[in-house]
Amino acid sequence: MSDKKKDHRVGIIPFSMRGDLIAVLFVTSQTRGRWILPKGRSKKGESDSEASIREAFEEAGIKGKILTDFPMTVMIEKSTVDGTTDRVPVTYYPMFVRKQVDEFPEMDSRERHWALLDDAPRVAYHDDYLEVIKQFKRLSPRIKQAVEANK
Repeated sequence: MSDKKKDHRVGIIPFSMRGDLIAVLFVTSQTRGRWILPKGRSKKGESDSEASIREAFEEAGIKGKILTDFPMTVMIEKSTVDGTTDRVPVTYYPMFVRKQVDEFPEMDSRERHWALLDDAPRVAYHDDYLEVIKQFKRLSPRIKQAVEANK
């Protein structure tokens, strides 16, 4: 595996819809407790979509439909083991949340918080997440159409 592939991460923008309103689900980071979007590395043999689905359940206890037609790649600042930070590319996919469970692998180390899309910039940690939220908001009319077409 090349270093480039190893450094790349995948994640999701978990969302739900009620009428014209869209809400986004944030989770706390394990190291600093800041509000972030679920993300991680693909395991060997895993597609980006499969890795995203796994990370969504492990970190947020959610299941849903990944919208692979709307990938959004941004550079995210990541804490390293030695206390410094590194910037890594993360490709996020919108996930229409169909189920949220109370018990999930990282439930003891993470909290969850739903925020309306218009309020999401006030919740998101750091400019890294603001960029992906802006992209998601710009694409939201098409994302809504995709969800409605697949109901």
